[in-house]
Amino acid sequence: MTKTTRTRNIVLTAVTMAAAVYASPGAAMMGGGCMMGCTSTTVIDPPRGAAFADPPTLPNLSMTPGVVEVNLEAKIAPVNVNGTTANLQTYNGFFPGPTIKVKKGDILKVHFKNSLPYSGVNDMGMPRDMTNLHTHGLHVSPAGNADNVLVHFPSGETFDYEYDLSLHRGGNLNFYHPHVHGNVAEQVWAGQAGALEVADEGTALSGYETHILVLKDITLSGGAPEAHTSADFMNGKEGDTMLVNGQVNPVLAMRPGQVQRWKIVNASNARFYKLSLGSHSLRVVGTDGGLLDKPYAQSTVLLSPGERVDVLVKASSTKGYYKLQALPYNRGAGDSANQQITLMTVNVTGSSLSQNLPAMVDPSATRLNVPANAVTRQITLSMGMGMMGGGSASINGIAFSDTEAYTIVSGRETYEVWEIYNNSMMDHPFHQHVNPAQVISISGGDSAYKSLYTTTPAWKDTVIVPAMGSVKLLVPVKDYGGVTVFHCHILEHEDMGMMGLWDIQ
Repeated sequence: MTKTTRTRNIVLTAVTMAAAVYASPGAAMMGGGCMMGCTSTTVIDPPRGAAFADPPTLPNLSMTPGVVEVNLEAKIAPVNVNGTTANLQTYNGFFPGPTIKVKKGDILKVHFKNSLPYSGVNDMGMPRDMTNLHTHGLHVSPAGNADNVLVHFPSGETFDYEYDLSLHRGGNLNFYHPHVHGNVAEQVWAGQAGALEVADEGTALSGYETHILVLKDITLSGGAPEAHTSADFMNGKEGDTMLVNGQVNPVLAMRPGQVQRWKIVNASNARFYKLSLGSHSLRVVGTDGGLLDKPYAQSTVLLSPGERVDVLVKASSTKGYYKLQALPYNRGAGDSANQQITLMTVNVTGSSLSQNLPAMVDPSATRLNVPANAVTRQITLSMGMGMMGGGSASINGIAFSDTEAYTIVSGRETYEVWEIYNNSMMDHPFHQHVNPAQVISISGGDSAYKSLYTTTPAWKDTVIVPAMGSVKLLVPVKDYGGVTVFHCHILEHEDMGMMGLWDIQ
């Protein structure tokens, strides 16, 4: 095991061309995206695929009530990706990884093994086999053998993680993935990602058929994930194949009038998904940190990398095929600004089933008022040209490295207001570990997204900070001490240095 209070210094000297493009406001971003003025739309509508399948669930090895014990192995495995066999970096041989299922109050024990082969050092200076595990979204300790992203392991090592969920807020969908600074983008891109579900029990949602949707994109080259380019690090890497649970356009059956619950996670490196089911409303009943007070009907739901959403869908009374699509969204880079993508098809078929939508979901869910004694902090996300023509990404002018990082020191059992400013021309999804927050305000960006998260009792650990805009968060610093991090969840930007340390004392 390797332990560090910083991770490896990140030097990008090969991104001169990408940085030059980025530094020209209004210029088209490399990779087909645009920073403003996208007008043409590319329709990506693959043929209907196989029947929808949820990711497999990791078996619980424990016979003790309240304890979930699983084996999780990071390894290279052959995977069928839309008819092509490719060697991906997987968990237990599955793409995406198998779902880990727990309940609030459980002890989760993960026996982790790194079976990734040594394959040299990447452009960030990290051995490609070095990995670890982050439980994105769990309110657990960031220290010791819990959600400690400052420990990492080379090939052949094992480690026993243990997470105490007794103080976790309640039911929600989370996301596990590696978090070795300098390796995150390549490893998640290559397949290391899976859902981590904390079940909610005895709620108004218990009677609905429920599915997990892991949204992921990838590009294959030579039977393996396509390698990153210098432009990918500046823009964030998007794939040419969009998948739901590893499937291209799977078909999910619903009966007319049926209500289903979909728990959705964006496990992509950089692609944003503006979800739409045509004439059907997506009724949001939960967000990153748990359930809302009631359903909120949305015509579209925007998900940036790392965000999760919990929705109810009531099928039309008219039988037929309906497309779950990702509509064009201009994040300031990449191809998704001008793409309309069919992700999944809903087949409304069979006999009618008249199910009602709940009027309430979690009556205890409320928006918090900002305490008068809350500490206010300013965080600025920046990108641009670095020394010797290299690209740079930083927080408050400091690129995270093994020698320095912008650091916030917080006291436990306090409230803080984080004002997060984005002075770049692309959106940045901001993720803070351990403690979820409520969104006070958003300046700029998608109006429906802003309305949903600034008016409802939503708990968020990942939020879009719009290009040249800002977000204000109310952050309760609760329960756990230790050193953790906050960062941009465009994973290439995180690896480049858009990350800070959070020392909770």
